[in-house]
Amino acid sequence: MASTNVKIAVRHLLSKKKQTVIAILGVTFGIAMYITMASVMAGVNSMLDDLTFQSTAHIRLYKEADISKKPALAANYDSKTTMVVVLHQGPKNEKLNIKNPEQVITNLRKDPAVAGVSAQVSTPVFYNYGALQYNGVLLGVDINDEDRLFNIKKNIQNGNVDDLLSISNGVLLGAGLAKKFNVTTGDNVTVTTPKGVVYLLKIVGIYKSGLGAIDNVRSYVSLSTAQKLLQKDKTYITDISLKLKNRDAAVLKSIEYSNLYDVKAENWKEANAVFEQGTVVRNIMTYVVSITLLIVAGFGIYNIISMNVHNKIKDIAILKATGFSGKDVVRIFMMQAMIIGFIGALTGIIIGFLLSLGISTIPFTGGEYAAIDHFPVKFNVMFYVFAIAFGIITTLLAAYFPSRKASKVDPVVILRG
Repeated sequence: MASTNVKIAVRHLLSKKKQTVIAILGVTFGIAMYITMASVMAGVNSMLDDLTFQSTAHIRLYKEADISKKPALAANYDSKTTMVVVLHQGPKNEKLNIKNPEQVITNLRKDPAVAGVSAQVSTPVFYNYGALQYNGVLLGVDINDEDRLFNIKKNIQNGNVDDLLSISNGVLLGAGLAKKFNVTTGDNVTVTTPKGVVYLLKIVGIYKSGLGAIDNVRSYVSLSTAQKLLQKDKTYITDISLKLKNRDAAVLKSIEYSNLYDVKAENWKEANAVFEQGTVVRNIMTYVVSITLLIVAGFGIYNIISMNVHNKIKDIAILKATGFSGKDVVRIFMMQAMIIGFIGALTGIIIGFLLSLGISTIPFTGGEYAAIDHFPVKFNVMFYVFAIAFGIITTLLAAYFPSRKASKVDPVVILRG
């Protein structure tokens, strides 16, 4: 009986080839558009993630200026009888370096949750080149540690990162800064610190992270050079950047490190809150539109199968009169739906893959804000698995209700007309 049901289902589909093709195309279009949109949006999100974490640590430890709410003058007076008012109270003149950084770094390296650690000395500076002057940030680092966290060597456009270790006044200049000053490797540039110290640096390399906000303001020197520039000793460290093995643990770990080492701990979710919200919104929009396409295709299949049931009502009556049960009728139309869903899903994922592949070859430049040369597309096998499953399930649901209605027809009433 099962083989007979299959033959009847196929026969019904072939007898109305135009309707069958339209139903298959409905599934094909919905799934192809879903795969294409999901692949493109996933690619965009992945690109933004990569760009963000090329320059953003999972956790950044630093010392924050403490602005006491209680005026120091109040300690010399009896607060019950004297009111002390201090206007525009400023922060205390305290050092903004991390206490005992060597021990902190050693402990962090031993933490099994930590994948990498980089000590930094950060300071605002003015970059000077002739009459030109721009404000920015100078970052003193151990370039090997920094490279393990942020792939600095991968982003070098010209020059040699290792020269930063051998040349005492060497600097890696951001591509945006190099473009503004019209300089290249081997040229000199001077920087001025907030305290007025002027220092001559030799450009040993030009890097491009892909983020204009970084490349236009940041440059790298060695730790010792930054400490010398700020007239500090070798223990002076302002920031410690961390990469975790599981970046989703950054929130809890930042709280732990903040309490443990008496520092401010900023996790990547805090530093990129707007970006995170944007990713969530993009994902929601992608899935809402994609699933809507599949549901619309399902309604189209429902209408087509409903019409097919109506057109085949006499055939159904004859089948029931010759011994086919209501369940057999349901199975016949469900098989039709499964065939439509499977063929539509298969052709849909092929077309979706080809469209995604075509989009991935389109030349695309991010200008100063993204170091890419083609449109970002992510090929994820789960998109295809979900598309097939959703396509088949949608068609089965679309076929169930009209087939259930058809299974309840009275053959005597239908045949009498």
